[in-house]
Amino acid sequence: MKKFDRDRLLLGVAGPALALVVAFLLTAVVLLLSGNSPFEPFRLMFENAQYVDVQVLIVNQTGTYYLAALAVAVGFRMNLFNIGVDGQYRLAAMIAAVVGASVSLPGPLHILLILVTAMAVGAFWSGIAGLLKTLRGVSEVVSTIMLNAIATSLIAWLILTDNFGVQPTGSNDLNTGEIASSGWFPGLDAGDGGTIYGFTFVAFALGVVYWFTLGRTRFGFDLRATGASESAARASGVDAKRMVLTAMLISGAVAGLVGMPILLGQSHTYNLSFPAGVGFMGITVALLGRNNPVGMFFAALLMSFLEKTSASLDQYGYPQEIAMIMQGLIVISVVVSYELVRQYGLRRQQQKVGEELAAQARENREGAAA
Repeated sequence: MKKFDRDRLLLGVAGPALALVVAFLLTAVVLLLSGNSPFEPFRLMFENAQYVDVQVLIVNQTGTYYLAALAVAVGFRMNLFNIGVDGQYRLAAMIAAVVGASVSLPGPLHILLILVTAMAVGAFWSGIAGLLKTLRGVSEVVSTIMLNAIATSLIAWLILTDNFGVQPTGSNDLNTGEIASSGWFPGLDAGDGGTIYGFTFVAFALGVVYWFTLGRTRFGFDLRATGASESAARASGVDAKRMVLTAMLISGAVAGLVGMPILLGQSHTYNLSFPAGVGFMGITVALLGRNNPVGMFFAALLMSFLEKTSASLDQYGYPQEIAMIMQGLIVISVVVSYELVRQYGLRRQQQKVGEELAAQARENREGAAA
């Protein structure tokens, strides 16, 4: 048993490790073909990571990406592909910012209202896709992609000055008004490096909740069982459709929290420059981390490192899009490497079974001869 567990651990690590090595080598080849040094940009990126302000940016971004990965992973464990995390989180952040700016409450209640609003909006938006799948059999991939587009248009309409938008004097930007200081989530002061968002630590704590809920509760077992086989889950008394809808609601609720580190820790308003594309990065992080809370943490940290340390590469004559190239190569490498590792694992398992059968046959012959 111990040997099997060790093999399983090695196979689990081999997939992402192989993907990273391949992505690094392919990025070096791209740099070489473009006439640049294949290794100098990576040295510069590690050098940039030594600055405290860059480290703070990496930690803050890691929390945001980790939340997005958790939202995606809940769907993945249910065999659902929630591509709509980006639309869910941006719409939730926008509505939560409007509600937060329109009320004045004591600190904890103000923050709680904003968080509950964000989770409710995210769950509602993803619940639409869940209902379409359970009632009409519509693929969640198609519905969540369409809901992303609808969310983008809806946000653009809601933020108009005729609705909930505010245009500061002398600015072309639009926002939802500033949330009162009672609705700000306190952070950790890093001196000259800036402030680590307080909600970043909440994001990491949610990873523990994710691990415990899916791995140590009956609900988590039912969810994973339904994702593995709906027919088997139904045979054991699990309502598969209800689990699909529940998983989409939970995924959307977590997606609603993705924008909270920035909203409560920095911007205190939703504006046109609020980051987009975070939900799609969550898919990459969840894939690279194999839906494991620890794996997703390191995957989010890696993606944040690549993004933040490459921002100043153009000052040295290197395109900062190197990080984007490497992130894309990681996605491709993950798919290929995981399949290779899976096939090797199957062959290894078959080999071990054959060895065990051969050993049993020898024991039977020796026993018969005695």
